[in-house]
Amino acid sequence: MIIEQPTKWLRWLYPSAIWRMDPTEKAVYLTFDDGPIPESTPWLIETLDRYNVKATFFMVGDNVRKYPELMELIRSHGHRLGNHTYNHIGGITVSSKRYLRNANEADKLISSNLFRPPRGWMRNVQYIRLRRHYTIIMWDVVTRDYSKRLTAEEVYENVKKYTRNGSIITFHDSLRSIDKLKKILPKCIEWLRDEGYEFKIFDENLHHSRHLK
Repeated sequence: MIIEQPTKWLRWLYPSAIWRMDPTEKAVYLTFDDGPIPESTPWLIETLDRYNVKATFFMVGDNVRKYPELMELIRSHGHRLGNHTYNHIGGITVSSKRYLRNANEADKLISSNLFRPPRGWMRNVQYIRLRRHYTIIMWDVVTRDYSKRLTAEEVYENVKKYTRNGSIITFHDSLRSIDKLKKILPKCIEWLRDEGYEFKIFDENLHHSRHLK
């Protein structure tokens, strides 16, 4: 469960980050990390359009550089954009100066007030600096659609098992995930809708210092 739904102690490492939205509201927030890429992004947009669902895409700056038309596709269909660094680098593995510079390079292309750290880890100094300029969005449910150890059906079961009011659900806009998502993303959306969940995206004025349990 520490992977699919982070435990309370992990959430307290970054107390001003947002891990879950309003727990009293029957709503979920779909997010997609790591794109955009031509092998998956157009299909994701088409599928979300079919169900009239909006989502938030945390994008890698270098992918935006290579495929700017895909970022515009995401934006033009009413989805939110988020910063996922320029090269998908982990904050623990590089210097803080390099990490912050990398995030800034991505921001020049993406221009978003939302930031999600790759792999969910940052040094404390990186977190403190980034939260001055961004709303840091983590997650309440990691579907693990990227895992070679999980089948598409097991990813679907993760969504069903761990989703709750206010869940921020993380999928991936990537080569490792797209084959599974083609099998189960429509099923996930339909199940969530049948359970009475509303699909939401993050408000433009969402404040980065909001604390949620």
